[in-house]
Amino acid sequence: MLQILHNPRCGKSRNCLAFLENSKVEYEIRNYLQNPLSESELNELITKLNLKPIVLVRQKETVWIENFKGKTLTDKQIIKALAEYPILIERPIVINGPKAIIGRDLEKLEKFL
Repeated sequence: MLQILHNPRCGKSRNCLAFLENSKVEYEIRNYLQNPLSESELNELITKLNLKPIVLVRQKETVWIENFKGKTLTDKQIIKALAEYPILIERPIVINGPKAIIGRDLEKLEKFL
């Protein structure tokens, strides 16, 4: 079953959720702000996305700018920041077994499904 890491206040996330509903696929929603991912879950997610951790960071978020901008961070430090401040995680993310995608582009999401 698909899983969507969802932020209900995000328009792109709501669009992705509507797309999944219209696609008639089974999915479960994880509001990652209320139910944050652990560092090990983030490591697993990054592997599924096949991305460097920094790509998953919303670098325009105030939390990032105030605490991390301009610093040289290791992948492990970035993952720790994402676990501590889940608002920094790009959204929405759709997970399908061993693969995942950032679901901002609905055309890419459609091909992914």
